[in-house]
Parts: sequence; C-alpha cells; structure tokens
Amino acid sequence: MAYTTLISPAELLAHLDDPDWAIVDCRFSLEDPQRGWNDYLRAHIPGAVYAHLNEDLCAPHIPGVTGRHPLPSPEQLAQKFSNWGIGPGVQVVAYDDWEAASGGVAARLWWSLRWLGHEAVAVLDGGWKRWVELGYPWRDGWEARPSTTFIPKPRPELVVNASQVETLRLDAVYRVVDSRSADRYRGENETIDPVAGHIPGAINIPNAENVGTDGRFKPREELRARFTALLGDVPAQNVIFYCGSGVTACHNLLAMLHAGLGEARLYAGSWSDWITDPSRPVARGSQAF
Repeated sequence: MAYTTLISPAELLAHLDDPDWAIVDCRFSLEDPQRGWNDYLRAHIPGAVYAHLNEDLCAPHIPGVTGRHPLPSPEQLAQKFSNWGIGPGVQVVAYDDWEAASGGVAARLWWSLRWLGHEAVAVLDGGWKRWVELGYPWRDGWEARPSTTFIPKPRPELVVNASQVETLRLDAVYRVVDSRSADRYRGENETIDPVAGHIPGAINIPNAENVGTDGRFKPREELRARFTALLGDVPAQNVIFYCGSGVTACHNLLAMLHAGLGEARLYAGSWSDWITDPSRPVARGSQAF
C-alpha cells in the first residue's frame, strides 16, 4: 500500500532499509538558505538525500518577473528525481523542520511529485523535530541513492497561472484561497514581499493552523471540518490555493487531500508573482474584496 499524504515516524522507521523507499530531507530557511544543507550534513534520517528548495525544487527567481519560487520545467524536476533514485515503484517520504508548520517545505516536494504523476509520496508527520524527540536513529555526512529514470507525466489540471486566477477569482463556483497568516493576508506585517495585501476575492485559510501544538497534523476529521466550514460545497478541483511564493500553499493542498476532500489546485507563482504586474488589483483588510 502506497503512502500518499502523511506517514508517521514509526511507519518510516520500519522501512529505513528498504531500497524501494527514498527519503528526502527538505529542511530550509528563508533567512539563511544554506542552513538546511548544513543541518543535513550534521544529522539526518539514515539514507536521506537532500533537496534544496531554491536550487533543486525551483527555477531561478527573476526579480520583478517571476514569483520568488517559480516552478522548474517538468524535465528539470524529472532529472532531479532521477538523480535521487525516484522512479516507478519507489515510495518517497519528505520531511523538514519548518517552524511555522511542520511540512511547509516538504509539501512542495510532495506536490511536485504528484504534479508529475508520482503519487507514492508522503510527508513525515511531525517532521525532523518529532523524529528526534522519539530518539530514532540519524546519521551525519552526505548520502546518495543509485540513480534511476523518472518519467514525468505532468498533470496540468493541478496548476494555474495569474491569468487564470484573474478570471476565476470572480467566478462564484470557484474559491481562491490565501494560505498565509492572517496578518499578511490583511496587508499587515509584510516583511517578505514588497507589496502588502491579498488577491481580491481570496479568502484566508492559514496553513499553519493545519497542525497542532505538537507539530503534527490535526486529525482528519478536524481538518475536514475546518476546510468544509470555510469552503462550503465548492469541489476541490475548483479551489485554488496560493501563498507568498507557491511553497507553503502546498501544505493546505496536502491537508485537504489528507482530510478526504480531494485534490485542489495551486497558483504556483502566488502572491510574489501576482504583484509583479502593477495593473493587477490588490485588496487589504479582513474582507476578501
């Protein structure tokens, strides 16, 4: 049975020596982009390879032209996955130590694999912090897996661009959802992007509220109730999530699928892409418009 949303540390521990399981360390810090790599070299889950958010999971950022974490091409991602030994029949497990919500970066790798047709991928519930708390084994240094051939099978229905968002945000049968914290949604305390506010028409569902105080995802039933209360009867395929740069919005996509509500869509460029065009409207405050 493939794991397709979350996996517990105990479940991963039982498969540490399985050659058909690929573990990917996604630890990353916006403030210090090399910190995750340094932390990986000091200690990581045995067998894990390292994925750098900026260098491995994103295309180069072009200020004023793209969002902060643009999607690579399917071919570029497929080469990375091949190098990490990810191919048919391989179960992938991603983890991080994202402080705001465990899995915030690992979910981007989770989504990227699903976008290219590989569904056997899960995020470690509780991440690196939970693994260490349980006293589970770790290793230092660099590790690699035997390379293989990843054949991408893109699913274009999972991603939307700014032009589509501009149209769909005004359509009553769709919901555009801002996954950032409530203060950034309102246009307060913006410390990352040069323009504050949100896409007009977007509602706010902060991804950090998917996890409890212990860093683990809340129970399925609780997640389901949360998303249902905010989205009503809008089907998952009509829900579009964004965040600051298309990374932590994937956390909401993961939580929604884990809750059994289906697979929503990602505005990959997100807020940092939206504001590259000054003609696009901006809303502030607690109201959607």
